[in-house]
Formats: sequence, C-alpha cells, structure tokens
Amino acid sequence: MSSTELPETRAAAAASRVRAVRVAAGEELRSVALPGLTLNVRARPPARTGLPPALYVHGLGGSSLNWSSLMPLLEDVVDGEAVDLPGFGDSPPPDNGDYSVTGYARAVIRMLDASGRGPVHLIGNSLGGAVTTRVAAVRPDLVRTLTLVSPALPELRAQRSAWPTAALALPGVARLFNRLTRDWTAEMRVRGVLALCYGDPRRVSDQGFRDAVEEMERRLELPYFWDVMARSSRGVVDAYTLGGQHGLWRQAERVLAPTLLVYGCRDQLISYRMARRAATAFRDSRLLTLPDAGHVAMMEYPETVAQAVRELLDDSNRS
Repeated sequence: MSSTELPETRAAAAASRVRAVRVAAGEELRSVALPGLTLNVRARPPARTGLPPALYVHGLGGSSLNWSSLMPLLEDVVDGEAVDLPGFGDSPPPDNGDYSVTGYARAVIRMLDASGRGPVHLIGNSLGGAVTTRVAAVRPDLVRTLTLVSPALPELRAQRSAWPTAALALPGVARLFNRLTRDWTAEMRVRGVLALCYGDPRRVSDQGFRDAVEEMERRLELPYFWDVMARSSRGVVDAYTLGGQHGLWRQAERVLAPTLLVYGCRDQLISYRMARRAATAFRDSRLLTLPDAGHVAMMEYPETVAQAVRELLDDSNRS
C-alpha cells in the first residue's frame, strides 16, 4: 500500500475485511462509485414498473437498515432506495473527509444526478432530515416531496438527553468514550441506543434486537467507526451555528416541495416542541405528531408513517 494513500482510503481497505452488512428479505444491495466517493444503496424491487422514485436518508449513527420496516409498506407506491451516507452502513468514508451536513447533501445530489432518478420523493430522519432539507432547498428540481422524521434542525435549547451526543463533536471525546466503554458488550451498547432513540424500547422484537446487536458488532469492527461519529457530530453542531442564507431554518423556508413533518412526543434527541416552528418554516407542510414515538418513528410506528406518506403523495399527485 502506498505511503501517500489517504487515511480514509486505508480505512476503507481495512473495512473490506469486516463482516458483510445485513440484507433483509426482499432487499438488494448495490454499490455506486463516484469520483472520490462510494455509496452503498439498499433497494426493494417495486411492486410494478413506472412508479415514481424515492430516496431514504438515515440519521447520525444509523444506516439504510433504518428504513427496512418502512420501505416494504410503500413499495406499491414508490420505487424506493435507501442510501448509506459516507462512512455509515456499508459506505466507506469519503476521500475528502467531508462529514458536514453540506458534504452529505452534496453526496446525495451527486448520486441523484449520476443516476438520473430525480426528481424523487425524498425521506430523511434526524441528520438525514437536515441533509434532505438542504438538498430540497438548493436543488428543488431533484425533489417531488419531502418527508422529515425528527429532522435535526437547530434548537436554541437542546434537551439534556441530547448533550452526550453533541459532546462527541468535541476533540478527543469520542476516543475517550471508546476507551471508557471498551468493556461494554454490543448488547449493552444496543440497549443504550434503543433507550435513547425509542419512545418505548419494548416495541423492538426479539429478532429485531438480535439483528441490532449483530449490526453493532459489525460496526465496532470498522476501523473508522469512532472517527466518523465524532466528525459527523461536529458537522451537525457546525450546521446548527451557521447563520445567514446557509442556515438550516433559512433553507427550510426556501423549500418548495410539499413537506410532511413527523415528530415523536417522547423524542429525547429532537424536541417535539420544534414541530410547530418547522410547520411554520416549511411553506407547504403538514404535521404528524405521535404521542408515544421517540426519535425513529419510521421504525417504531412504520404503518402510521407509511399512511401519512401515502396521503402526502396522493395530494401532491392531485395538485
């Protein structure tokens, strides 16, 4: 291996020795190679040809697997694909090391431009919600509708339960946390994640829990896991402090696409109090609040979210 090779490239090569990512029944995986960027894409064959395309974008620490409960519920109305953002899931880190919200938005835009699938029904959760908001604002030609599940839009007073996640953005914190928790099992880590992200972790089935543990074990083998978490967290914090025309709330006001906003009242990472502000910021929006949902409503209440997406698509087709 050349000594001049980028650290991200070396990490990607090491990651190739890690166990394969899980594929749910009916799903297909493919790799999209772009200059300086490789993206893993998870897809389900649509129920019939000619359906409009959709793209699902996950949140911080997540992957395209986060959409495996929702995608089959919409396969008769959209031709859906879910992307692993650079450094997450089965996508290696980007060669340029850009983990900012803007960098992720550029990756999504490049993928859509290269595939020619746009305009798409764009669906994002958490960090993915911030990313897709930026995509919809700067490239309205690529977006038919926008669905945001607990989008990571700036809060002036973040909930205390979200502070540890934000702390990962501080230099050295991720490495320190990794060292302090080196004796934690994958099962212990998954229980912590579920307690943070779910309104009621008991909604996770035994098989779902085992799958989550297996995926956690896989991710912990990735040589770049903690680095990506730290730098992506820093990217979210930076986006929160960005003002002017590039601020996320200002960009939300520029979105032209019909928008569905989904908030969980038990969300410990994004306060449901932001729902009203979001409904005002997005000019053509509708709001769904779920009293018992946490941060990942599309995993907790996929049928309810799917029905709301269907109604959004139906109304946008009639307009």
